Amino acid sequence: MKTVLVVGEINVDLIFQGYDSFPAPGKEVLVDDFVITLGSASAICAMGLARLGRPVAFLSKVGADTWGAYCLDTMRAAGIDVARVVRDPSLKTGVTAAITSPRDRALVSFLGSIRALRAEDVTDGVFRGFQHLHVSSYFLQEGLRPGLRDVLARAGAAGLTTSLDPGFDPAERWERDLLETLDEVDLFFPNEVELRALTGEDLILEGLRRLDNPRTRTVVKLGARGCATLEKGALVEAGAFPVETVDTTGAGDSFNAGFLHAWLEGMPIETCLRYGVACGSLSTRGLGGTSRQAAAAEVETLLEERT
Repeated sequence: MKTVLVVGEINVDLIFQGYDSFPAPGKEVLVDDFVITLGSASAICAMGLARLGRPVAFLSKVGADTWGAYCLDTMRAAGIDVARVVRDPSLKTGVTAAITSPRDRALVSFLGSIRALRAEDVTDGVFRGFQHLHVSSYFLQEGLRPGLRDVLARAGAAGLTTSLDPGFDPAERWERDLLETLDEVDLFFPNEVELRALTGEDLILEGLRRLDNPRTRTVVKLGARGCATLEKGALVEAGAFPVETVDTTGAGDSFNAGFLHAWLEGMPIETCLRYGVACGSLSTRGLGGTSRQAAAAEVETLLEERT
């Protein structure tokens, strides 16, 4: 089975779930539930891959603090190789407060160690033994971002395939360096909002066509409507699977894990789309991004039932 190296951010998620009205300045609202869990797009994707039985390792930096220890213990218990994660006493591990409902979510993040990773921390030697490199949160990883194109190029030269999830740009500038980076990316995983912002196109088909290049397959995540990609110039879609949704946190990252797992196994694109959607859908059954991620047997059962 092909092994995956995830280079990215790790943080703690504080999940506040189930509100009647969204908080406004000077006011307080009550929620139905709360949980502390492993967060960050990169780590949630890695956890999803491990849950599917995919060998995965992580390269990152965290603080030498309680939150950093919690994150690494959680990942290690899931079978993720965290030997390449540096605990730096000069850093504070990042924290995200997520206010969620089955309909949507809002996030407040302290980046902390998320900013600290640099391209020079990803040496050529770390690629040995891996067949795929995945990176998430392009805009949040401020230290890695300037050199990420070079990291991806070096991974490709070492024989790895590559994937990238941009995440949201908090500055909402959506600068062109991301589009230039796609020259070194095999799979690109924006959601609908990110696709529109990057391309200026309101229609999914036109947005996918705008990003089309000989190297990169763009797979756009459409939330409750599933996902879509281009195959030989034609739009191919997969609808979402209805589940009893508790929390949408990390659903897109679980989608990434499912699609990658199927793609690395050489499954047809239509199957990869459905596999990703199944993983994304099933992950919403619990609070946080990792509490109810699907095992391979659950995904395969769902796909068989919905054939």
